[in-house]
Amino acid sequence: MWGFGEFYGSVTNDGKEAVATGTPASAGRYTGSVRVVMDEQQFSKIVAGDVVVCPVTSPAWSVVFPSMGALVTDTGGILSHPAIIARELGVPAVVGTGNATQVLQDGQRVTVDGNTGSVELAEDALRGP
Repeated sequence: MWGFGEFYGSVTNDGKEAVATGTPASAGRYTGSVRVVMDEQQFSKIVAGDVVVCPVTSPAWSVVFPSMGALVTDTGGILSHPAIIARELGVPAVVGTGNATQVLQDGQRVTVDGNTGSVELAEDALRGP
């Protein structure tokens, strides 16, 4: 087990406290407004550039991926659907947080770091949904 950190890399912290942490799934950093989307019936909530926070994605989510600024999921790993599609489209993503849909709320501004697997509150953390 000691080799996993060496193989996959370790999460670094730039001094800010992460609201959610998970597996870095698609490289890049993005700051934007959170949109919690629990299932496909809530796609209409998504505005271009949103940080989409969801339990998991499926192939049906492919239609909304191009409009996402970043993606955060509760479940998944580096070979999960959200990770693969996010990498393909160049969308920063953190997967497998376990609780992002519970700790983040619509309108919060966060920075998603797909390099380290952290989701931090941005300076202007709360704006209206």
